[in-house]
Amino acid sequence: MTTEITENEKDCGFENEHGWFRYRACAIIIEDNKVLMAKNDQNTYFYSVGGAVKQNETSEEAVLREVIEETGVAYEVDRLIFVHENLFMGDDGKMFDKIRPCHEIAFYYLMKYKGIKIFDKTSYNMYGVKENVSWVDLDEYDKLETYPVWLSREIKNISHEVKHIVERR
Repeated sequence: MTTEITENEKDCGFENEHGWFRYRACAIIIEDNKVLMAKNDQNTYFYSVGGAVKQNETSEEAVLREVIEETGVAYEVDRLIFVHENLFMGDDGKMFDKIRPCHEIAFYYLMKYKGIKIFDKTSYNMYGVKENVSWVDLDEYDKLETYPVWLSREIKNISHEVKHIVERR
């Protein structure tokens, strides 16, 4: 049985000859001085749990969906903590030989504490690459290759106000 993707299920984003744009929602899950990060079988770095916001979906709805998809656990949102505008040269994950301008806007949500230590869930990213989640000790976080890079500075001192971060690299 094949499932047809409807307009309402498509990711918010586009690509054209000038580059690509993505709208994302990400989760910051902190438990016992560790943060939950994702890593896939293709890349060497860790990255935030989360993914694309779908058409007709809010960023908060997207982060809740993405967390379940990647961990198998239904977390609750505590609050929005970061808005990240990321402008960089890169590829879209499909065309590794073609570097072009990329523009990404991501909303980062702090999730409520759940006390869960082990996740027995394997998922696949938008390119079909296997990915898993794992806990990264906050005291070791800045020694690892992680994205976004600014998160290593910000994660230990999360403000009660939303912080807007613009990164151009």
